Amino acid sequence: MRYEVRFSGFGGQGIILSAVIVGRAAVMYDHTFAVQTQVYGPEARGGASMSAVVIDDQQILYPKVANPDLYVIMSQEGFEKYGAAAPEGATMLLDSGLVHSRPACRYIEVPATEAARTVLGKTIFANIVMLGALVAATGVVSRDAIEKAVLDSVPKGTEELNLRALRLGFDYGTGDTSEEQA
Repeated sequence: MRYEVRFSGFGGQGIILSAVIVGRAAVMYDHTFAVQTQVYGPEARGGASMSAVVIDDQQILYPKVANPDLYVIMSQEGFEKYGAAAPEGATMLLDSGLVHSRPACRYIEVPATEAARTVLGKTIFANIVMLGALVAATGVVSRDAIEKAVLDSVPKGTEELNLRALRLGFDYGTGDTSEEQA
C-alpha cells in the first residue's frame, strides 16, 4: 500500500517533525519504505510550512509527493497554500480551531490545538495529537510504530505528555471524541 501524506501549518507547529516521525515509524517499526521532504525558507516561523512523506511497501523511486492522498492541515494559510486543491478522493485532517475553510474531499475535524492547550496545558503538543488522529483514522502506520517513533523523537522528560497527546489523537481519529465529516 502506498501513501502520500502532506503536512501543512505555520512554522513552529512541528510540521516537519510530524513527517519525520511518521517516516521513522514506517521504516524502523513497520518495516516499510519511506521518504520525507520539507520546505524551508521564509516559512520557518509564522508563515505556511509544508513537509511530506511517501510510504510504500515497495522501494520508492521518486521521493516527492506527487498526488497526496492524505493531508494534515494545521493552519488556514497552510490550507490555502497546500490543501485547497485536494482531490475528492483524498482524506484531510484539519485542526478545527485554526482552519476555517473546508475541502471538497473527505475531512475529519480535530481540535488539536485546543485539546493540547486544555488537556495537556501546552499547545506545543498539537502536532502529536494530529499524528494520533492521522494514524487512527487512516492506518498509515501502526499505533505501536507511531508510539515508538514519538518516543524516539521527543525531548527527554516529555515522553509521557507526548504519549498522552498521541492517545488523545487516537480518540479523535476513531471518532471517540470528535465528529467526522464526509
